[in-house]
Amino acid sequence: MDQVKKITFSSVPSSVEAFCALPQAAMATPFDTAALTVLAFCVYPKNADLSLQMLSVLRGPRPMSEMEKQFIRDRFRDKDYVPRSYFDGATPANDYTPAEPFTLTVSENPYSYQNEGYAKLFLKSGGADSPRGIVLRLAKDGKWYLWDQFLLAGIREPESQNPWA
Repeated sequence: MDQVKKITFSSVPSSVEAFCALPQAAMATPFDTAALTVLAFCVYPKNADLSLQMLSVLRGPRPMSEMEKQFIRDRFRDKDYVPRSYFDGATPANDYTPAEPFTLTVSENPYSYQNEGYAKLFLKSGGADSPRGIVLRLAKDGKWYLWDQFLLAGIREPESQNPWA
């Protein structure tokens, strides 16, 4: 049976220290690291530097390249709602306003652990038809680090931005 975990946050952290103080920041499971990645992306529209610092923590021993930072910057141009869409209750109809506390549903499938030391998990977006993937890598220190993510792809626009509705 494929595992599905619900991970809940009471708020979006406003500092790296608060981010690292979250219980999930132990990164003991790939599910925790996947959820923290969404949380870090939610910070980006208000404070890009802080978001990148949080992502740096999640990447561990593998620093982010300038090209990767540019990729993230490009994805957020006029689409700050994409990371919020992963929280339960966030849909185009409510402009991706999630229910509180903020809950993420992270799942695995039969192919999630095909490559030793890696996990590919999935998060459902309220604006996409199929779940989006995220790849985590297990390090020697026993923590699961962010390796790759496919979370920032386009989704349906919020109703408030839809000229036809």
